[in-house]
Amino acid sequence: MNSSVLVLNATYEPINICVAQRAIVLILKGVATCEEAAPHYFHTPSFKIPVPSVIRLLHYIKIPHMREKPPTKKNVLIRDKNTCQYCGHRFPAQDLTLDHVIPRSKGGQTRWENLVACCRLCNTRKGDLSASKAGMTLLKTPREPRYPYHIHLFRSRGRAREGWRKYLFFH
Repeated sequence: MNSSVLVLNATYEPINICVAQRAIVLILKGVATCEEAAPHYFHTPSFKIPVPSVIRLLHYIKIPHMREKPPTKKNVLIRDKNTCQYCGHRFPAQDLTLDHVIPRSKGGQTRWENLVACCRLCNTRKGDLSASKAGMTLLKTPREPRYPYHIHLFRSRGRAREGWRKYLFFH
């Protein structure tokens, strides 16, 4: 009941991720319909219902989209796909830190273009130096994500979920 469920607006636009329990409540209340179901069921004494993996709201909800997403640790790690931008290894989120490419002590700002995911070993090695002075190179130049953050989140969380792919604009 704690599995993730993709929530679509009435227009099939992905707008959220919720747990299966919440999705079933929305379906039973008549607010949403199941578009894709997992191969297992939720049982009650009187009926069984397939556990949804994708639901669609029956009425359109206007979602305000912020133009700029803040460069928080979570957002930067999602952008960098939990990969240290110096050594190229992938880590769990709790084993990564944020690194200011131009250190704050040298005038570097906390902006998308100056923040990268970094493992603790590389961050310690780089210290308070610029990457070039520390003899390190970035895998790619950090940039602000070009597409809406929520699409990036859904893609990163849903890449392994075959039932979500057609709703997340994969090619």
